[in-house]
Amino acid sequence: MAETLRKLSDDLAQTVEAAGPSIVRVAARRRLPASGIVWSSDGTIVTAHHVVERDDSIEIGLPDGGTATATLAGRDPTTDIAVLRTSAAGLAEPRWRGADSLRVGNIVLALGRPGRSVLATMGIVSALGESWRTPAGGRLDHYLQTDVVMYPGFSGGPLVDSEGSVVGLNTSALSRGAALAVPFDTLGRVVEALLSRGRIRRGYLGVGAQPARLPDGLAKELGQETGLLLVSVEAGSPAEQSGLLMGDTLVTLNGNRIRHLDDLFAALDEEAIGQPVPAKLVRGGKLQDAAISVGERE
Repeated sequence: MAETLRKLSDDLAQTVEAAGPSIVRVAARRRLPASGIVWSSDGTIVTAHHVVERDDSIEIGLPDGGTATATLAGRDPTTDIAVLRTSAAGLAEPRWRGADSLRVGNIVLALGRPGRSVLATMGIVSALGESWRTPAGGRLDHYLQTDVVMYPGFSGGPLVDSEGSVVGLNTSALSRGAALAVPFDTLGRVVEALLSRGRIRRGYLGVGAQPARLPDGLAKELGQETGLLLVSVEAGSPAEQSGLLMGDTLVTLNGNRIRHLDDLFAALDEEAIGQPVPAKLVRGGKLQDAAISVGERE
């Protein structure tokens, strides 16, 4: 038993040492610095959006003890991802792996560098699910929850599996009371968009809405029990320009069933922006077809 534990202990220490050169310190807020992960060797860093409070004069603490100045290349608050650019070159890229390689119960390490050296905490994957919509409306390709202790300054650092691969970015901002990680699949998609455009394009209607139960006949016809009741329509918004009225109940948009707010967020993806999309709504107790033009959220 002692030999088994000693080997496990040595293996974990080696995993931390191997990942360390890819973890940086990110000083972009007034309080304790946070952590970041080398995205590419040319000086691109990925970190958590909520730890970046300024756009320039960001100090990056490098693994060799040196420092570099970085600027913000782009951010997506809805998935808590920010991308930084620094002039530092020759940085060590980590080995990445998708969350589909994980199972509930797998051992993982959360690493951070809020100071000069790497800190580590260990836990297990406590929940793993399919695509998940964050409270801010962003889409994570996998729901990845662990029981690791998120110490101050760990946000923006890597979640590492037992083989030393980075499977996600740790964040304390997406769900209160739960340690979540943004999976690699989501990081790749969002970082690519931020590097090319500096932002994530998201659809916008300009409505306030809440779930509402449909009449039994319509519920049976549509195969869904609820729709989204429009409780407000902003003046001059895409919704108003498309003829939507307060009191309408939206039941489908662009071929997607609209039963809850999450369904609406999912339907307002980038591909829908700038064009009319087919919809069905209930007005005056009757089902109607409509074409709704989707705008772009600022």
